[in-house]
Amino acid sequence: MRIKPGWVVLALVTLYALVVTVASNQNRRQLAALREEMRGLEARLVQGPEGFAFPLPGACLPKDQDNWPGAPRAYRKGQNPGFVFVNGESCVPVVYGMGVVAAGSGEVIKAETAYKENTPAEFAALLEAVANGASPAQMDRLRGREVWLRHADGLVTVYAHLSEVAPGVRVGAKVKKGDLIGKVGNSGTLAAARKSRAGARLLFELWDGEPDKDKFFGQDMRREALPAQAKVRFGLE
Repeated sequence: MRIKPGWVVLALVTLYALVVTVASNQNRRQLAALREEMRGLEARLVQGPEGFAFPLPGACLPKDQDNWPGAPRAYRKGQNPGFVFVNGESCVPVVYGMGVVAAGSGEVIKAETAYKENTPAEFAALLEAVANGASPAQMDRLRGREVWLRHADGLVTVYAHLSEVAPGVRVGAKVKKGDLIGKVGNSGTLAAARKSRAGARLLFELWDGEPDKDKFFGQDMRREALPAQAKVRFGLE
């Protein structure tokens, strides 16, 4: 749950009243604890929420909004659920094997180290099967090798189409913003099914809750409103 500034102010007023009451009772230990809690709330009010970093160092938002959340797709339930970073669109070269970093500090809740690539026939059958909607398991097949991170505010970030997961990145592990979590690949795509390294990309999704069950960033949002909201998410404004 996100902390709203109004809630923080209300909490500070309440705590101040408690401090005055405790002070009148000369309970020094309780007074010190309350003052410490007040300082913590004040710090959170001043600092605000942590913005996400780009999962590719030096990258920018994709230039083509067809690579943004909410862009129409003939699969993935009719919409793209994330940002697709591809070469020539993202302010940095996006090449097979380049490092992918955590956009924010959090806990690993999925690390797909045993992903088995589709064959061309399996990939064609998968696309046909998801034409009218995809199950979570089918979405995982489309994303390829992936890592999911849950952050302190309940948001979940997804890093998909990886060529490999970084050593030590496993379920339950804690990572910091900027830590290496994997490498760019094309797993889950037709090129990968054909055993080619063409079409390297990173699909980065931001979910307010459980991926494929709750709401992804950009879902049902007007496309003209997306750039400003995305800049806020990445701390660009």
